[in-house]
Amino acid sequence: MDVTQLAAVDTARAARVLSEVRSARLSGRRAPVRPRPVIEQSWQRMLRSGVDPDHDFRSGLLSREELERRRAHSPLRTVLPVLRQGLLSAADVAHHIMVVADAEGRVLWREGSVPVLRKADGLGFELGADWREDVVGTNGVGTPAVTRRPVQVFASEHFVRSHTTWTCAGAPITDPRDGRLIGVVDVSGPLETMHPATLAWVESVAGLAEARLRELHTRSLERLRAVAAPVLARIGGRAAVVDRDGWTAAVTGMPYTRRIALPKSLTAGPGWLPVLGPCTVEPLAEGWLVRAAAGDPVPEDGTRIVLDLRQPRHWSVEVTGGAGSWTYGLSPRHAELLYVLAVHRTGRSAAALAADLFGDPARTVTVRAEMSRVRRYLGAHLHHRPYRFREDAEVQVLLPDDPRDLLPHSTAPAVARRRASAAPD
Repeated sequence: MDVTQLAAVDTARAARVLSEVRSARLSGRRAPVRPRPVIEQSWQRMLRSGVDPDHDFRSGLLSREELERRRAHSPLRTVLPVLRQGLLSAADVAHHIMVVADAEGRVLWREGSVPVLRKADGLGFELGADWREDVVGTNGVGTPAVTRRPVQVFASEHFVRSHTTWTCAGAPITDPRDGRLIGVVDVSGPLETMHPATLAWVESVAGLAEARLRELHTRSLERLRAVAAPVLARIGGRAAVVDRDGWTAAVTGMPYTRRIALPKSLTAGPGWLPVLGPCTVEPLAEGWLVRAAAGDPVPEDGTRIVLDLRQPRHWSVEVTGGAGSWTYGLSPRHAELLYVLAVHRTGRSAAALAADLFGDPARTVTVRAEMSRVRRYLGAHLHHRPYRFREDAEVQVLLPDDPRDLLPHSTAPAVARRRASAAPD
C-alpha cells in the first residue's frame, strides 16, 4: 500500500486503514493490507524488545547543562543554518516543526510552528527527550537512526498508540569523514498536515547538510596541509600528516593514501598502524605527524580479528596481534562486507560478493571499489582472488542477542538470509 499517495487523496481514510492494520498486526490477526516493509520490520523489533504499544514511556529529559554540553560538542551545530534555511520557513507555514536529534536520539534543537510545538510537548517530544526507537517505538527520529535511511511514519504506523495522531519524516545525517551517524533531522506535525513530498524534502536538506560537512572538512585539511608542508620538507624517510580522524593532508617518501586508520585512543610515541606498520606519532596542529619505520608492515603470527556487530550503528573491527591491538569503526557497507567474508572463510569472488550485497553479480565494479577502501585499514590481513581473510587469522563475529537484529539497516541478501534463518517457524 502506498500510504503517501492514499493520504494525499484522503488523509482520514489512510489513517483508518493504517489503524486497522496496526490493530490486526499487534493482535496477531490477518491485516487488510501489509504494512510497508520498513514499518513492519520496525514493529517486529519493538515486539522483540518489549516496547508497550498501548502506553508511552518517557525517560528523563536531559538537564539544561547536559543539553548545552551536547549542543556544543555536536557536529550538527555547524549545519544548523543549512537545516533552518531549508526547512523552517516552509515547516512553519505547513504547521510542522523541525526537530534535530543526536546519534543517541536525544532532541537537541526543536523549532517551528508554536501551536505544533505545544502539541509536541503533550507527546513528550521535548528538548532533551530520548526518542530512540527501542524507547518510544517506531518514529521519525529513532527509526531512521536504526535503518540509516530516510523514513516517513504516518499516523498508526507509529508503534505506540499515543503517537498515532502524529506524522513525521526523518533523515539520518552522517559524518562524511567516517560514515558515522551524528544525528537525525525530522519534520513532524499533526497527521492532517502530512504531504507526499515531505520525505523527499527532508532527505534533500539532510543531503545539503552533509555536503556542508564535507566542505568544512576539506577546509580543515587545507589548513593542516599548510602547516604540514614546512614540517615534511625537513624530514627524511616515509612520513605523513593526518587529521584527528586519519584523513591525509600531506605525505613524503611514500605513496599518497587518502586515509590512515587510527586507533580510537591514539597517543604520541612509538606505535603500530595498519598499512604503515611500526611508526612514531607526534601531535601537530589539528592532527598528527606519523613517521613510518623502515621496511614494509608484516602481519604478526597469531592475529585475532573480532567483528563486533552487536550494537546498532556502532559496528567495529578489532585486530589483535604481536604488533599490538587497534579498533576501527565500520560504515554500514563495510560491516556488511566483512560479515560476508567472515562467514565465507574460503573466500568470495567479486561476482559472489556482488550477489551477497546487492543481489546482482554484475556489480563487481562497486565491490572492487569498496574492497579497495577496506584494504586501506585491513589490507595486511586480507587476500584477494578470491577476497578472504588470511588463513592464519582467527576471525570471530559478535552478533546481537537476537540475530534478527543483525545490521537492521541492511537489505543485502546475505544479511537478510541470516536474519530470516533466525526467525521462528
